[in-house]
Amino acid sequence: METIRLEIVTPERLALSEDVRWVTLPGASGSMTILPRHAPLLTVLQPGELVIGYPGGEEVHYAVGGGVAEVRPDKVVVLADAAEREDEIDIARAEAARQRAERLLKEGVPPEQRRQLELSLRKAYVRLRVARRRRPQPGFPQPRAEESGE
Repeated sequence: METIRLEIVTPERLALSEDVRWVTLPGASGSMTILPRHAPLLTVLQPGELVIGYPGGEEVHYAVGGGVAEVRPDKVVVLADAAEREDEIDIARAEAARQRAERLLKEGVPPEQRRQLELSLRKAYVRLRVARRRRPQPGFPQPRAEESGE
């Protein structure tokens, strides 16, 4: 089975460097799945869910906070603002960030801060959705699709 090299890099670390069967990226124009021998491209990434498919059929999900991806026929390099594997996400921290952003938006903020708060809110919803995919938490509401930017 043919594979492609995937590297996920953040300002803090090399989050992943492995051979994978495919990767789905949250591109600026929507999700895109990259397979081995894909045509070269460079794309902006939105905050969203990055999904990796391994040769054995396993899928792993990451929450990414935006960035860029370079695709070559044999390699995908994701330069992400932030990237967390589903089991690395602190659900309580993500929920607190969601609540804080929602509260500040309701209270009203200057226009120059509103865009940053909306982005923070979207990132919190992405983190919550990815983290709860395999480990739902009682007492915490599941984000609705329209809130998470889908």
